[in-house]
This record gives sequence, C-alpha cells and structure tokens, in this order.
Amino acid sequence: MTKKTTKRQDFILEILQKKDRVPISQITDEVSKSIKPVSKITVNRDLGGLIKLGFVRREGGGRAATYLLSKHFHLIREIPIEDYFKKDPDQRDAKKSFNFQIFSFLKDVFTDEEKKWLQALEQEYHGNIRRLSPVVIKKEMERLIIEFSWKSSQIEGNTYTLLETETLLKEHHEAKGHRKDEATMLLNHKNALDFIWENKKEFRAVSTVKIEHLHSIITKDLGISKNIRSSLVGITGTAYQPIDNQWQIKEALSKTSDLVNQEKDPFSKSLIVSAMIAYIQPFEDGNKRIARILGNALLLANDSCPLSYRSASEAEYKKAVLLFFEQNNISYYKKLFLEQYEFAVKNYFRS
Repeated sequence: MTKKTTKRQDFILEILQKKDRVPISQITDEVSKSIKPVSKITVNRDLGGLIKLGFVRREGGGRAATYLLSKHFHLIREIPIEDYFKKDPDQRDAKKSFNFQIFSFLKDVFTDEEKKWLQALEQEYHGNIRRLSPVVIKKEMERLIIEFSWKSSQIEGNTYTLLETETLLKEHHEAKGHRKDEATMLLNHKNALDFIWENKKEFRAVSTVKIEHLHSIITKDLGISKNIRSSLVGITGTAYQPIDNQWQIKEALSKTSDLVNQEKDPFSKSLIVSAMIAYIQPFEDGNKRIARILGNALLLANDSCPLSYRSASEAEYKKAVLLFFEQNNISYYKKLFLEQYEFAVKNYFRS
C-alpha cells in the first residue's frame, strides 16, 4: 500500500540528491528541460507530495523558500529490489559496519497515510475481538502461535511442515525424519509467545534485560550461549559485519530500547525493534528469531494484532533484512510489515 512516486517526482529527488537547498524556480527549469515543460504550480504540487511522504523538507518561506532532502530520505525511499539483489554482495556498495548515526534518523518510519491505514486495520481488529468469547480468542491465539512458530522457524531453515508443527505444539509428538533440534526450535517459539501473551503488559517498554530473557527462552536447549556475544559473527550473503565487541553491543541495545520506548504508536515500535535487533545481532545465534518475537511482543503489549508471517516469502523477508543492513533502508522491511499486518487482521480473530 506504500504510495509510489511519479516519474517527475523521481527526477526532482535526483535533482535534490545532487544539489542542496534548491529553489522551486530552478527545479521547475530543470524538470521542464529534461522531461517536458511544466508550471511552478505543478512542481509545487509534486514537492508537496514528496514532503508528505517524508522525502523532502522546505526551508524558508515565500520567494526565499528552498527544498532539500529530509534527513531520513535514504531510510524510507524505495529501492528497486530485483535490480539491487542481482548484484553480488561485494558489488552492492553496502555499508560494511554498524552505523551508530542510525539512532538520529530512525524515526517517522510510517507516513501519515500509512499510519491512518494501520489504525483503520487496528480498529477492525478491535471490533473483531469484541465479538469473540474468551474461549475463541484463546483458540485463535493458539492458531496464530502455531503458524508463527512454523513460519519463523522455516525462515531459519527448519523443515517441519505446518501440519507437523501443529501436531508437535498441540500433542508434543515429534515428526519422524526430522532432527531433535528442529522440534526444540518450534517448541521454544511457542513457549516464548505463551510467555509474552501471559505477561504482555510487561512489554509496553523494552530493555536489554527483557531482550536477554526472551532470547534465553527462544534458544533453550539448542546449545546457544545465553549471553550477549563478545566476538564477531558473520552473516551469509552480505558484506555487512555487525559490531564485534560486547560494550558497543550493549550500548546499541540500550539506544534501541530508548528509541523504541520513545515511539508513540505500536507499529513504529514493532518495526523498529524488529529491524534493529536483527541489525545489531546481539547474540551468537537466534537474532532474527528474537527480532520477530520482540516485534510481536510490542504489538500485543499495545493491544494490536500480532503477526504470523504465514504468507511471507522467506526469500523476500531475507532481502528486507539485508537491505536494512547494507543501506540502512527500511522501505522493503516496512512493505513486508504492512502486508503482514493486513494479513493478520484479515485472517485471525474473526467471527
């Protein structure tokens, strides 16, 4: 549902990427020469749309007004995904290390239009919940937990089918032909979400302690260290290398918690924490799992519908994560979030 820019608006963005603080008269001239003759009124309308999207800001007033890219233009602008990932990891001009400046511009991740759309879906969810009995709500939550556990584990390479996952989580019968640790991974997902569901108000705010506790649940009996890592980890398919020392990891987690806790709407909280925990990679393993689970914890804590990711493509999810790592660009991650929130509201907790 993310609003697209027009060809003319894309050209205006190109102008502003090359020049800073450009008056509308100059923008109009360049658009007229390169595309086709256009009036200042039309360009002003284009600029208004770009300002609404959060791509551009205006400085000054009247004839002295100039236009420049917003600080977080590179965070939210859409990048052609197929073209980007046609290149090999070392050819993608990726940011190769953690960018501590991200805390200064990782805000306003949703446009006003997107927020209104999400809020309308949230109202639909609340209306659905009000019509359901506690028994039905519990059953629907169990269904969502099963489907989330299956998909989240599948993203990590787990080979259980959805039906096998349902049997495991409901009856504790492990499927034949699968490793023991696959069953453990799935059961850990259920235990983590059960814990969140029973203590959801505890997650109205996040902290390093809460993140570590959830990680200990999601990685139980998998031979993964419970502590914040003290050595470098590598990530397949990218030139990006996360922070390599425990002190800076703790600093990044603290700043992420502060950033998330300052956000007012649950959607921004969930999206930011999901992206940032994956980006920081605070543990030796289980980072993207804890990122998805923590994102759901923040939705549940704020009485919003949690995500199952059931309809998400594993490949597209991984692209969204890598794009955020390499370009600090959240547009594809946001697109996935918007799609999955709509899917969750339309498919769970309905009478």
